[in-house]
Amino acid sequence: MDNYLVSARKYRPITFDTVVGQAPLVTTLKNAIKSGQLAHAYLFCGSRGVGKTTTARIFAKTINCLNPTKDGEACGECESCKAFTDGRSFNIHELDAASNNSVDDIRNLTDQVRIPPQIGKYSVYIIDEVHMLTSSAFNAFLKTLEEPPSYAIFILATTEKHKVIATILSRCQIYDFNRISVKDTVAHLKGIAAKEGVEIDDEALNVIALKSDGGMRDALSTFDQVVSFCGSKVDYHSVIENLNILDYDYYFRSIDLFLTNNVPAALLLFNEILDRGFDAHNYVTGLSEHLRDTLVCKDKSTADLLEVGSSIRDKYTEQASRCSVDFLYDALEVCNDCDISYKQSKNKRLAVELMLIRLCQLSGQKKN
Repeated sequence: MDNYLVSARKYRPITFDTVVGQAPLVTTLKNAIKSGQLAHAYLFCGSRGVGKTTTARIFAKTINCLNPTKDGEACGECESCKAFTDGRSFNIHELDAASNNSVDDIRNLTDQVRIPPQIGKYSVYIIDEVHMLTSSAFNAFLKTLEEPPSYAIFILATTEKHKVIATILSRCQIYDFNRISVKDTVAHLKGIAAKEGVEIDDEALNVIALKSDGGMRDALSTFDQVVSFCGSKVDYHSVIENLNILDYDYYFRSIDLFLTNNVPAALLLFNEILDRGFDAHNYVTGLSEHLRDTLVCKDKSTADLLEVGSSIRDKYTEQASRCSVDFLYDALEVCNDCDISYKQSKNKRLAVELMLIRLCQLSGQKKN
């Protein structure tokens, strides 16, 4: 049996052009490489799964390429590139600061910095989760970071920039990675699905992208999970079943019941949601998001803020036409009040049911 490789590793970007959702940052790095204006220290910041370590590796590979292309990419054919691809390059050193955060670990690193590269121009030191270093380790690292050998480049990566001490920040060029948009995530997953021979609809891809919350690694892991569950044909309903996500339809039905002041039906619908094993608080937060999305669809200029597929967007637009702006404002306030008080409530089901009763009493018949 062939060794299975998860999508997050199989489709990890290997060139700058394949990095998803970070175009301005990538352009800046490529221009720096082409002009030869390389800093001795970089700090890559951003949430998990947005490509910080991957970009650091691509950067390290590119600056050591013996025959770089005109557009600032590594050739992939020279000895340095092949060594990087095969995992035998001695020019790139990675340290996980989460588990190597002591002064001794940093001293070992600074001793290693004294050794010049054997192939290529630079020795690149990638320190992941750098905010996990102790105060003593940061201080031990300062002098080397400020005045490294000409061939040494440090790339520090962190998800929590505010925990990195100011003296370290002042010595680095800082790059903030964006959360990857739903649109970019869907496009990337669609390309991977085509390569893997998986049929998957846009609504299912949107659910995966939204659940990943801007992290491509999470999106690829979720994609692998639903493919394992569904096989080569994946649809929206299979995805929400596998990921245990409440269907959009429940929220659309809820709003319709609020607009008609149908308290009994609203309570029965909430009971059905609980019987299906969904958490009541998730329903409250999901309903708040749905109301926000409906409000967004009241105006064509803000409708583009809605990150859903076209068929779901049409449903939002239709429902928004039947809701007054005042109703949506008041409903959002009611949901927010329930969300805030939910954890302190001793009878959580009653707290949500009271929210539903209040929502049904709001006047949503007047159109704006």
